[in-house]
Amino acid sequence: MIEVKAGGPVGEASADVLVVPVLGGRNWGPGADWVADQLGDYLTTYLDEIDFQGKAGSVASVPVRDRLDFKKVLLVGLGENPDEEQLRQGAGSAGKKVARDASIATTLHMVGDDSAAAVLEGLLLSQYRFDKYRTEKKPSKLEQITLLDLGDEAAAAAAHRAQIVAEAVNLARDLINEPPSAKPPSALVEMAHRVAGETGLDIRVYDPDHFEEEGFGGLIGVAAGSHEPAAMIVLRHDPPDPKGFIGLVGKGIVFDSGGLSLKPPAGMESMKTDMSGAAVVIATMQAVAALGLPVKVVGVTPVTENMPGGGAQRPGDVLTPRNGKTVEVLNTDAEGRLVLADGLSLVAEEEPDLIVDAATLTGACPVALGEKIAGLWGNTDEAIHKVEAAAKSAGEDVWHMPLPDFYRKNIDSDIADMKNTGPRYGGSINAALFLKEFVGDVPWAHLDIAGPARWPDDEHYQVKGGSGFGVRTLIRLVELAGE
Repeated sequence: MIEVKAGGPVGEASADVLVVPVLGGRNWGPGADWVADQLGDYLTTYLDEIDFQGKAGSVASVPVRDRLDFKKVLLVGLGENPDEEQLRQGAGSAGKKVARDASIATTLHMVGDDSAAAVLEGLLLSQYRFDKYRTEKKPSKLEQITLLDLGDEAAAAAAHRAQIVAEAVNLARDLINEPPSAKPPSALVEMAHRVAGETGLDIRVYDPDHFEEEGFGGLIGVAAGSHEPAAMIVLRHDPPDPKGFIGLVGKGIVFDSGGLSLKPPAGMESMKTDMSGAAVVIATMQAVAALGLPVKVVGVTPVTENMPGGGAQRPGDVLTPRNGKTVEVLNTDAEGRLVLADGLSLVAEEEPDLIVDAATLTGACPVALGEKIAGLWGNTDEAIHKVEAAAKSAGEDVWHMPLPDFYRKNIDSDIADMKNTGPRYGGSINAALFLKEFVGDVPWAHLDIAGPARWPDDEHYQVKGGSGFGVRTLIRLVELAGE
């Protein structure tokens, strides 16, 4: 774990690298003014040569030529009036530049009020590497971060939260990035047991022997073509005198071939990540317990492969998920909603104050919103507003999408209560309308993370591949419920 400590004035600091903010138009932020005084015309000339003006996302590495007690100074551009997420991203951009250094001192957190945790999140998340399968590994060498001009108590509080959040996000990233052969459902069950054992969560795992008696018809159908036993994982955080009750449900398709409605080869290349929702929920439960949040939370993750085979479900089959509504399966590649139907029904029976599900559910959602914004649906305005507020505070982009009743006919079936797919247009709306059928009257919100769950490139604190998107939003949602 990277050590975080408090420090004094910038002029008294000592580290390999000093990281300071510069606002738009090359306006010096806290600490950068001191650097400018020390380096004088040399700094101005150098920045003119590289045309550094403090634009958001820009980072300038300045050789100090033995004039300061640092190997180098990083000037981090934040643009005009940066918010907390821009600070997080700026810290992440700087973090990528210092991964080969042992220690840094920074004043980035001094730009905004109570921004130390966000700055630390950016720095810590940027150090992530998934090099388990590489013969040449290049792990981060960063060992120490000093928050300058910040007291010990404030630094400790910021470090405590940021480290727990970063560990949770990185757990989700690790699970998502693992090859499919390394994470059958049993591997996620094992991980859930480990998390429960380390944090004190209660855990119950339903195995296939329980599925029929528990009414997990959706999970039975999707798992039928796989040789790997499926599971329904239930994690519980149940503090005394809770201030609220939230249910979380995550889609856990550890590999999605499409089933008999087989995907084309290119469409399968990223399908090891189709369990991102489950990874997000397991990681969130770890953080909720580690933070000791005063809210009751239950996290449910149905996990299985979706494979073709002699026993696989067929287009035209009818399934009965846990709440008793029947579903005609016309496309076996619309499988996530089938396992979520069981998970949502299971949680809804406990009547929490709010249910939120996270799922890489539809290709239609990133078509509409791109690769870095999640779609958000819900059955009440209050549920939508709660998730929007949590996402904004956490720095994750979500967009409220419509859920019109007049589209419900799109999933009408000729022989069952509904079918699992609709017409080509409005695919993500049709999927959300399907999920709505399994929450009853409980307030509910749905996050389609099919785009941002798989980050397309290295950027600020994000690394190409599994992003852990959604973990920070769900943690913040639970924190807000407890305030």
